[in-house]
Amino acid sequence: MLAAIGDTPYNIMLFLHILTGVVAFAPAFTHPVLQGKMERVGFDGRSAVIGYMASYGMKIYGSALVLCGLLGFGVAGMSDDVFELSQGWLATAVIVWVVMNGLLHGAILPAEKAIGLAGPDGAPAAEKKLATAGGLITVLFLVQLYLMVFRPGL
Repeated sequence: MLAAIGDTPYNIMLFLHILTGVVAFAPAFTHPVLQGKMERVGFDGRSAVIGYMASYGMKIYGSALVLCGLLGFGVAGMSDDVFELSQGWLATAVIVWVVMNGLLHGAILPAEKAIGLAGPDGAPAAEKKLATAGGLITVLFLVQLYLMVFRPGL
């Protein structure tokens, strides 16, 4: 065993797990606010800004979401058998993480890219897809947060 709960290596792994989670989900809260503001003021460069968001999506947010889950496996593995994948809350958290990755990589990032490429004419189908997938990933983040904090069934 590399470390146990409370040891420095475990705490570093937990810190990195939480940090990557914050980075991964920052856009779930900031992008809709920014997009709404740009729409309300009639900002001409809205599609370009959303295109920039998409270009950083995989580099920063997508990578952070993947790392967050992988680090979570590390945290569970270093937990001295306190947390195991056979526990319902942790198995559910893994499923939620996989679904969130699917939404981000399969719906949100492609929709942002399509909006960025559409220019001022817009891309209504991509806008709708982005709004739906963005709302879903935000709800799933809240479910994930609940699972991580309260660990139901533990």
